[in-house]
Amino acid sequence: MSSRPIETISPRTRARRPAARAARPRPARPAGREAIAPDRLHEWLRPELGAGRAEIATIGEFVYRDRRYEIPRVRLAGPYAGHDPIRLALFAGLHGDEPAGCLALVWLAKALAERPERIAGYELHLYPVLNPVGYERNTRVNGSDLDLNREFWKDSAEPEVRALEAELRTQRFDGIVTLHSDDTSEGVYGYTHGRTLNEALLAPALRAASTELPLDARAVIDGFAAQGGLICECFHGVLSAPPEQKPQPFDLIFETPANAPIEQQVAATLAAIESILTRYPGFIAYGQDL
Repeated sequence: MSSRPIETISPRTRARRPAARAARPRPARPAGREAIAPDRLHEWLRPELGAGRAEIATIGEFVYRDRRYEIPRVRLAGPYAGHDPIRLALFAGLHGDEPAGCLALVWLAKALAERPERIAGYELHLYPVLNPVGYERNTRVNGSDLDLNREFWKDSAEPEVRALEAELRTQRFDGIVTLHSDDTSEGVYGYTHGRTLNEALLAPALRAASTELPLDARAVIDGFAAQGGLICECFHGVLSAPPEQKPQPFDLIFETPANAPIEQQVAATLAAIESILTRYPGFIAYGQDL
């Protein structure tokens, strides 16, 4: 597998690059929330879909108030790197009023479809809009007025949760990254679920993200004890791997401060993802036992 990091696609980072590197092909940026609605993904990724560099599928659909909604998945595969592909999932938009992660994943899909060599050895599954009704209404909750991120692995009847649980059981990912924004945070932070591997990946990811936004260094964040932006405990019912999956994949939650400019949130998110993708291969030999 290539040891080169994936291309940094933050607009702020590009501005600091030498002219020769800045001349590399760049993905166009979606115009706003409307550009990353589920029914616009095909339009925005059409060149890459036509070239076979990205696949869009629907993992679930449901009807709400006489309208049909879909939960999309974008699949990207890098070149063969001498081993079975590392299969990672990146999730966003579980809370409909947190668009930064949605925008980051669609932007990432465009960039990596144009430069698939940057993810040699990887197979990425991106889920940019998990709560399409909440996203459309700009609400945290879904159409049933429920916080979907408290419903997982509790025999929930919500169609979004059932579709995602089925996907997680079928795909059996090697790693999971869930993206959120927090309107009470003072900077970037994340949840490690108390696992050493998660902490070993998330700590440098937060350092990378802190080049774009400050680290939330408080001792208590979101009601949990924290150190260096890392939280070991978590709420019950959050999106996670199936409890029965063995070995458990790495499982990270990355948070940006929702009140920061969205461009900075996107840049910080992309920096964190770049760090995770670059570092994870070094843990494969022994990391699942950490």
